[in-house]
Amino acid sequence: MAEKSGSISSVQYDVFEVLTTGSIVQRASVSGLEAAWQKLYNLAKQTANECFALHAPTRQVVAQVNVPLALERARKLIFQIAYTETLGIARSEELTRRGYRVTTVIGNERAKIVLTDSPQHYDLFVLGHGAPDKARSEMVAWLRVKYPNVKILGLNSIQGRLREADYNVLLDGPETWMPIVARALA
Repeated sequence: MAEKSGSISSVQYDVFEVLTTGSIVQRASVSGLEAAWQKLYNLAKQTANECFALHAPTRQVVAQVNVPLALERARKLIFQIAYTETLGIARSEELTRRGYRVTTVIGNERAKIVLTDSPQHYDLFVLGHGAPDKARSEMVAWLRVKYPNVKILGLNSIQGRLREADYNVLLDGPETWMPIVARALA
């Protein structure tokens, strides 16, 4: 997906605002997930309207803010901390296809910024496998303090396992971890 178009940071994202009339207005088009998050975050500070970012090649929503309360309660919200954009997008697409709302960030520092600056209710945290175990464990500890009642799923490589997480699974495709997501959110 992202590799086909060259550099991962060249992947296009579109940022939209949903007006009170129901009309959807594109507010920006940027390269890279980090830039999309920044545009979305800045837009959300300027309006109370729902705002979202789309992965342009697939038209999948990768982040939403200012979501109306009724919609927010209707679908489970997963916060994913990925460590590569490609895997973050792939997992986000899979979760979205299954009816979940997904917020994806790349890396622990971005996760802490987003979770601190725009706190909202999350139903599950998913941590990718692509960071050292120490960094992932520190992130789980931080999440436990900030969101003590939210379950955490650790996606792991053969070498690592997050003992502090509620669920652990060897990352071996969505058929392995999606049943755990469903069980955690039941």
